[in-house]
Amino acid sequence: MGRLVPAVTRALDVLELFLHGDGTLSAPEVTRKLQLPRTTVHELLTTLAARSYLVTIPDQPGRYRLGVRTYQLGSRYAEQLDLAAEGQQVARQVAETCGETVHVAILEGTDVIYIAKVDSTHAVRMVSAAGRKLPAHCTSVGKMLLAALPERELDARLDGLELTGMTPDSITDEGTLRAALASVRERGIAVEHRESNPDVSCVAAPVRDRSGRVVAALSVSVPMIRWTEEREAELAALAAEGAQALSGRLGHHRREK
Repeated sequence: MGRLVPAVTRALDVLELFLHGDGTLSAPEVTRKLQLPRTTVHELLTTLAARSYLVTIPDQPGRYRLGVRTYQLGSRYAEQLDLAAEGQQVARQVAETCGETVHVAILEGTDVIYIAKVDSTHAVRMVSAAGRKLPAHCTSVGKMLLAALPERELDARLDGLELTGMTPDSITDEGTLRAALASVRERGIAVEHRESNPDVSCVAAPVRDRSGRVVAALSVSVPMIRWTEEREAELAALAAEGAQALSGRLGHHRREK
């Protein structure tokens, strides 16, 4: 590995400060946060502003925000992303951690399409495949994706839809579905118990793009013989962690509270 260039490292440190807070900083704030000499900070800010990586805020003299060049770089990075490929890599990492089947799915109309899948390492596993389409209301990933829709869009998709069940436990009533989606929004996690497969339960978490929009969902599926309340809590946390990791790959930055 080659030697790191101190000046470049400091410049990147400055840029990364703008990922937090309200996205604006003054030279004294940068100096304090990075513990650098004032002269060095001034030179770094001047250089980054000259190259359009930072811009000064007109009505707030002495304060900076990210410039158009950072947006251009981010957009070019996003253009090169492949959700399915990125999802497959993250799904593999999650599956290696828990040993269960992991899916990544997207919403198409009122169905979900699985775009990535990694099988369980156990002898008893799910029979599914990337590319398979299922009714969204019967799956944890689908409920997560439906719950993320704006209310008007959700209404349009459900208008006139017959909620056909896949198992005796599937939701087939619109009122029940809407109540379930409200619970998903509150928890931030979707759960499915034997609704698409009588022998399987699943938990799912939302995957967001750089704008914060939910574009996919990541789920962990477990045969009922290995399902317990304790296991559900463990896998819900793991699904959320995996979904957050995939969101990060898509350019989403989780704001600090």
